[in-house]
This record gives sequence, structure tokens and C-alpha cells, in this order.
Amino acid sequence: MTQIPEDEMMEEILKMRILCLDVGERWIGVAVSDEGRMLARGLGRVERGSNEIDKIREIISKYEIESIVYGLPLRMDGSMSSQTEKTMAFISRLKGEITLPFIPFDERLSSQQAETILLQADLSRRKRKKHIDKLSAQIILQNYLDSKREEDVEEF
Repeated sequence: MTQIPEDEMMEEILKMRILCLDVGERWIGVAVSDEGRMLARGLGRVERGSNEIDKIREIISKYEIESIVYGLPLRMDGSMSSQTEKTMAFISRLKGEITLPFIPFDERLSSQQAETILLQADLSRRKRKKHIDKLSAQIILQNYLDSKREEDVEEF
């Protein structure tokens, strides 16, 4: 049996990407990290009720995803809302179908941040609606990636 050198194994692990889902009523915003887990990139959105689990599986396979971050829509005081419960119900269903680690991440203000960015880009209302879910997922994932880097720095 051939053994893989430890540095090659670590290199392979570091090439794995993280997927982010921003679960909404009608759409799921989707973003993916780069292989170095430094930058988030918005991929698009998946319509709810349109074989969304199969589409998420395709993304996982295509981008070699190793874990899934999902936005947790909490109220400003940190308590759960009805949207939090709907998101958790969907994630629970997803966990039954996909065997990857799922990581909740606070998404408070990500949609407002995305809306502000799209307004500053002077996009029409129609174009903003088309891009907001993807951009929200990208913001959530970038915030998650940044928080992990901050944790790594604090460990020294």
C-alpha cells in the first residue's frame, strides 16, 4: 500500500472549497470559496422547489466542496425568527441528503449590505432582485472566511 506524504495530503485538504447557502423563501443564494479559502465568489441562485437539492449536489461535485456554511437569519437581538425556523427546516432536510459538515453563520445585515452595494452600482430594481441572493451568500461566506483567518491569527 502506497502512503501519501503528509505535505501532499495537507495540500489536497487545503484545496477543498467551502459552499455558502443563503436560504430564502423563493431563492437560495449560492457562493463558493477559492481553494485557499481566502475569497468568496457568488455563483448564482437556485430556485426553491425546483430540484434544489439535486442542483446543490451538482455544485458540490463540480467545485469539490468539503463543507457548507449557511446563513442563519437571526433577529438583531440574536433571537430566532420564523425565517430562522424555515431555514433550519430546509437545512435539516439537506443534511438528510448530503453528508458534509454544515456550519451555521450569523447573516444579520448581509441582505442590507448587498442591497447597498447594488444600489451604489446603480443597478435597476430588476437587476438588483436578480443579484441580491448571490451577493448576500458571497457576503456571508466572506465574513465567515475572514472570521476563520482572525481565529488563526489569534492562536499564535
